[in-house]
Amino acid sequence: MMSGQMPILILKEGTRREQGKDAQKGNIDAAKAIADAVRTTLGPKGMDKMMVDSIGDIVISNDGATILKEMDVDHPAAKMIVEVAKSQDVSVGDGTTTAVVLAGEFLKQAETLLEQGVHSTVIANGFRMAMNDAKKLLDTLAIKSSDDKTLRNVAITALSGKNTGLSYDFLADLVVKAVNSVAEERNGKTVAEHSNIKVDKKNGGSVNDTQFISGLVIDKEKVHAKMASTVKNAKIALIDSALEIKKTEIEAKVQITDPTKIQDFLGQEAETFKKMVAKIKASGANTVFCQKGIDDVAQHYLAKEGIYAVRRVKKSDMEKLAKATGAKIVTNLDDLKADSLGESEKVEEKKIGDDRMTFITGCANPKAVSILIRGATDHVVSEIERSLNDAIRVVSITKEDGKYLPGGGAIEAELSVKLKNAASTVGGREQMAIEAFAKALEIIPRTLAENAGMDPINTLLKLRSEHETGHTSYGINVYDEKVSDMNSAGVFDPLRVKKQAYESAVEVATMILRIDDIIASRKSSGGEGAGAPGMGGMGGMPPY
Repeated sequence: MMSGQMPILILKEGTRREQGKDAQKGNIDAAKAIADAVRTTLGPKGMDKMMVDSIGDIVISNDGATILKEMDVDHPAAKMIVEVAKSQDVSVGDGTTTAVVLAGEFLKQAETLLEQGVHSTVIANGFRMAMNDAKKLLDTLAIKSSDDKTLRNVAITALSGKNTGLSYDFLADLVVKAVNSVAEERNGKTVAEHSNIKVDKKNGGSVNDTQFISGLVIDKEKVHAKMASTVKNAKIALIDSALEIKKTEIEAKVQITDPTKIQDFLGQEAETFKKMVAKIKASGANTVFCQKGIDDVAQHYLAKEGIYAVRRVKKSDMEKLAKATGAKIVTNLDDLKADSLGESEKVEEKKIGDDRMTFITGCANPKAVSILIRGATDHVVSEIERSLNDAIRVVSITKEDGKYLPGGGAIEAELSVKLKNAASTVGGREQMAIEAFAKALEIIPRTLAENAGMDPINTLLKLRSEHETGHTSYGINVYDEKVSDMNSAGVFDPLRVKKQAYESAVEVATMILRIDDIIASRKSSGGEGAGAPGMGGMGGMPPY
């Protein structure tokens, strides 16, 4: 600021500031760069990305949220787009790439309107009006169904967009079986908690060796070599306390003057462990899962009594074991009674790959189950794990809501046609923003066509033509490389995933549009005006 001839310094030296159109353009360019980075991963024919971090660890993935999480993004507006992917992943588990690509396209269309002199507030209002209309249309276009065939198609759609080879039919069946196992009725509503499905992975074998366990797999082995590796008709005790001698919190010393007393002292410890094991035996338990440690002496007595024991089990696994077997977690051995025990047909230690794992199978009505993933390498099993987690989330959502939408870009094409027709009924400049919103939605079918090697312009024209003649469920069949009915092809997306993706994309796009001033303090590690590495700095630095 200037007052006469004297400059008045408001901001600290080294602070950079961008204002007006420069700030808006920089933010929009950064958002578009992020969207372009993940665009090629969209759809069944999408490509994968390889991310190598600073220490050389490699992640190969097709999942938008995983890719953006691994990227070293520095630009503040780009970070906002990354947050969209994260929130989409946390909320519904799938649709992360769709949300990011839409956010980038909304801003691209808004940039054109800004160049024509339309104010950013008007554009933001128009986008919100279009979003409200789109949500109403989504509800009317949604199809009610939650039978196993629908759930399987939802799972296949989610898995086919990921790198699962040709095994997505097989994996989809496992996902549907798992979700149906944990689903239950509460207050007249179906609830399927995805957290009750434990997904474990071990490399070795092939993807087709992946198995569903009607019970649980614990990545722990028995604590003593003399324990039996298999326990049939298991009575399971879940103990949330250490089978060890507690150390005193105050400093204490024990002085033994008579050598004969040493044996008495050690014998007293052994007697304490013997009593602990006796309490477990008296309850009728023949299998113990302990959340904390088990002393060596206690292990010996447990083995002697023919009790299978596992120690240091994670809290989350203990909770799942309680749901799977019907056991109650006890914190005091005195509370361990026969009615606290859970049941399963078999508890067995098996060697999987190089490790030994404990399988709890044959539970009567398990409300927690497991899927054990196998694959050739760590990278393969890690990507299948991400894919299965996404599929479990979308199948759970469809099971709960009982509603789905045709996929393959059909919904985006239908909304685009409807919103363009509705825009003419809206007065003022908001009409232009609604038309821009409608045009931006077409980026999804266009990208699907591009990634499948189809001609994007001809495909989009054919798709528009079908929707203008009333074929609301027509989308892009990337396998047959043509426009066809997605309901017949079995390409389904959950209603909740689509709503969340649109809402997230609109919210972040309108927030970025309303920014006209960027004030960036000097980074302490760099020199004056230094931009950090990554997806570009600010103030004169390239946006990508």
